Amino acid sequence: MPTFKVNVKWGKQKFEDVEVDTDEPPIVFKGQLFALSGVPPDRQKVMMKGAALKDDEWGKFKLKDKAMLLMMGSADELPAAPVVATQFVEDMTDAQLASAYAIPAGMVNLGNTCYMNATVQCLRTIPELQDALQRFDKPGAMMGPSALPSALRNTYQHMDASPDGFRPAQLLQTLHASFPQFSERGENGMLCQQDANECWTQLVRTLQEHLEPVSVGSDGQLVQTSRGSASNMGFVDQFLGGRLKCSMKCEEAPEEVETVSEERFLQLSCFISKDVKYLHTGLQSRLQEHITKTSPTLERDAVYVKTALIDRLPGYLSVQMVRFFFKEKDNINAKILKDVKFQLSLDLFDMCTRELQQKLTPVRERMRLHEEAEMEKSKAATIHGHKSMDAQEVVEHEPYWFEDDLGSNNSGFYELKAVLTHQGRSSSSGHYVGWAKRSGSHWFKFDDASVSSVHEDDVLKLSGGGDWHAAYVLVYGPRRLPKGAGLKVAEAPKEEASAPPDSADKSEATPMDTQ
Repeated sequence: MPTFKVNVKWGKQKFEDVEVDTDEPPIVFKGQLFALSGVPPDRQKVMMKGAALKDDEWGKFKLKDKAMLLMMGSADELPAAPVVATQFVEDMTDAQLASAYAIPAGMVNLGNTCYMNATVQCLRTIPELQDALQRFDKPGAMMGPSALPSALRNTYQHMDASPDGFRPAQLLQTLHASFPQFSERGENGMLCQQDANECWTQLVRTLQEHLEPVSVGSDGQLVQTSRGSASNMGFVDQFLGGRLKCSMKCEEAPEEVETVSEERFLQLSCFISKDVKYLHTGLQSRLQEHITKTSPTLERDAVYVKTALIDRLPGYLSVQMVRFFFKEKDNINAKILKDVKFQLSLDLFDMCTRELQQKLTPVRERMRLHEEAEMEKSKAATIHGHKSMDAQEVVEHEPYWFEDDLGSNNSGFYELKAVLTHQGRSSSSGHYVGWAKRSGSHWFKFDDASVSSVHEDDVLKLSGGGDWHAAYVLVYGPRRLPKGAGLKVAEAPKEEASAPPDSADKSEATPMDTQ
């Protein structure tokens, strides 16, 4: 059928030379009228010489050029103006941006205090520590180490109350009174730059001394208790402290009895040598080393092999990338710029004692089964065209510690929570920045008072290799297992074992170990 140009009258309006292609169904023509008048097709009644136009066929409509058609119907009302005027991102203040994007507060640099700001932001990623500080109410001196937990608690409270950059004057003053080395000033009277890892170490050790341990209450929540006379462990020992089992064997006197000892740590070190390209390699390289000490058998100095394995994993693990060394020629702590890759996920299973590995295995197996089940769900969703929900569901998790060791890690798996970086050539100069995980692949960059949102790909670029920010301290938290996930059929209640044969057949669909 041919194409015509017709006129359409709608109330007091007239649309001239409207093109009609009769090879298309009439609903297409009604779509054109909708664009001209705003009347939806389902409200249109188009007539010509008493005949009404249908949606799917032209019927008795005998069109020709300049034919006059009559349309009846009311257009949709225009949307009402918003009650609150639209505000564009470009017009927002920093406070409004922080509120809109749920950006946490930054910290004002009070003069070369970026080392402290970055440290405090990284510590903030440990939620159990935040709770422990809120419970801290021990009376103490106004200044000195005993006042640091209160100053840190007050700092976090102010930062939680407002997205504006916070001036940590009280915390800085308390830090200087507790550890005078941080109050050093240069010839110009300005505060000197300090080592951020030293600040981390001093803060954690102070918290270790003053924060009381916790236990699981009847409601499943953590409650504060008092230190036992036997273990004398505090909160920091529970959640940030690990233990090494070390053996010492003399290479020059095989008959000498091997000695075994325990060492506690609050941080692991990754020493950077020419052979270390990855974090895992750097950590493993320190598990066996040669040292020289006096041999009681030979009655002289001899070479010993010291072997260390992890006997307890803390819930939260900090790792120092040992990037600084003292350069006598220039009298500075020079920086090793080498690129050393670190992972978003860390597995320390192969660095543990055999006894600990056996304890870690059950939860690791559940995690493996859970991951396989999630992969199957993802494949099924892809096949059926289902899209994953963007909203984060509230998921309950299993405890990440052993039942008899609160605050430990019961799987050996860790997820990266925060990174403290340094930009510059020496620890006494340059600039420190904190990077903290928000959720999923989204992170925050804390550059003193300036806080911005970044992607995890940007975080992985902090491995060094040039003058850009290089990872100096890494903070890992426990990988969490959703409640009830990864349970095998064999672990179901015994009465289910007498299920009918068809039920037993279904149990064979449970993912099995393919390794």
